[in-house]
Amino acid sequence: MNRRIFLGAALAVATAPAFARRNLDQPRSLAFHHLHTDERLTLTYRKGDHYQRSSLARLNQFLRDFRTGEVTTIDPKLFDLLFDIKQTLGQDDAVFEIVSGYRSPKTNAMLRRTSSGVAKRSLHMSGKAIDIRASDLPTRSIRNAALRLAQGGVGYYSRSDFVHLDTGTVRQWGA
Repeated sequence: MNRRIFLGAALAVATAPAFARRNLDQPRSLAFHHLHTDERLTLTYRKGDHYQRSSLARLNQFLRDFRTGEVTTIDPKLFDLLFDIKQTLGQDDAVFEIVSGYRSPKTNAMLRRTSSGVAKRSLHMSGKAIDIRASDLPTRSIRNAALRLAQGGVGYYSRSDFVHLDTGTVRQWGA
């Protein structure tokens, strides 16, 4: 039995680069609907190993703090996580609905005063977090896919019907 486990693990390690390479070669596209501004955006943000600068700039603007208009650089790994989630769920045409993208320190402080559960050092303030739901996908499915991918933090807010995703350390919270 131990030999089988060892051989299986060795095979997985040996073939992983081939599978990763094949997935990286395809263009990576995402579709969004911002729930606060009612803006929509569909674009290819990455081709092979190359992030598309103009697409990232459009995403930075799209995910701006809608309360203040401030823009920051969003971590491209966040877009990779969203792409991997839709691939994991077999939902190539998923439209991610944005509940919260970038938050300026001013907005984060206001939310801390008026809401519960807003972190003082929220990763939203550094462009490393996003709160989403998706058309035609239960938020529980999004959460489960994100947990399986283990690429960062995953918070599940079932009562508010959204999932928090970030590119920080792997951790989870929520029901």
